[in-house]
Amino acid sequence: MEEKPSRVERPRVESLDEILGQPLDVLDDGFVRVVDYMGADDSIVQAARVSYGKGTKQVHEDRGLIRYLLRHRHTTPFEMCDIKLHVRVPMDCWRQWIRHRTASVNEYSTRYSIAIDAAQETAPGDWRMQAAGNRQGSGGSLEAATGARLTEREAELHALARDVYQERLEHGVAREQARKDLPLATYTEAYWKVNLHNLLHFLRLRMDDHAQLEIRSYARTIGHEIVSRWVPLTWQAFLDYHIGATSLTRLERGVLQAITAGHPDEALRLAESFGLLARGADGLKRNRERAEMEAKLAEFGVEVPWKE
Repeated sequence: MEEKPSRVERPRVESLDEILGQPLDVLDDGFVRVVDYMGADDSIVQAARVSYGKGTKQVHEDRGLIRYLLRHRHTTPFEMCDIKLHVRVPMDCWRQWIRHRTASVNEYSTRYSIAIDAAQETAPGDWRMQAAGNRQGSGGSLEAATGARLTEREAELHALARDVYQERLEHGVAREQARKDLPLATYTEAYWKVNLHNLLHFLRLRMDDHAQLEIRSYARTIGHEIVSRWVPLTWQAFLDYHIGATSLTRLERGVLQAITAGHPDEALRLAESFGLLARGADGLKRNRERAEMEAKLAEFGVEVPWKE
């Protein structure tokens, strides 16, 4: 007679339960907190093995399987884990966040409720300059006196916008219309429920040094303070294979192989055939793909034969 399946207990993660519901501060008035979660590292392993309960495998075997799955991009088992976060975030930052569409979201509505009376403030030393070589990035900070003046003006703008908003409400203007001139620095709140696979994709993009500082602050808090507690085996594999890894394109691999084999002329030929060495009157033309290749090769201590 076939044995009846045993009862399966809901996975509990003690280290995550310790911070359940606790707001983790981000920026000047934002936070992230865990509302609920489903699954753990064990759940990923169970899904991959299609087994009941914890099975008979050892922890080191679970670790090896999780690392194999992540390394070879077997994503479905990671979709078996879900987490629900409560976030308080500036609206301009939330605009980037909400572009990650593979989540369930319920946001604070300023059609039904009065807008949150808080806006992200910028410290005098935190005003960043536009990056010279990246249209969507920043680099360096403004000098102190200018920063102090901009912070002062920011406070004036926030106060004026709030006063105008409040005046409209007092005159009976509908909340959905009264809100239209609130600054993007105004904080909003949302419940954000996402599975682990999509959360790791969010973190891979938003923890990156090229991501905007504000959303990077949220991503790193979620990663280092929450995901590391929730699924530590997966988190370590994620750091090893995504955050701390360097991938090579077919082009980059070909150039690297030629250089390390002692054939710089072949590396030059390949780079030229790939269209990476176009020249202008002042030498090599700017090429982002070539710059990315050079940065990767520099990590390995490899000098390119075309460097001027």
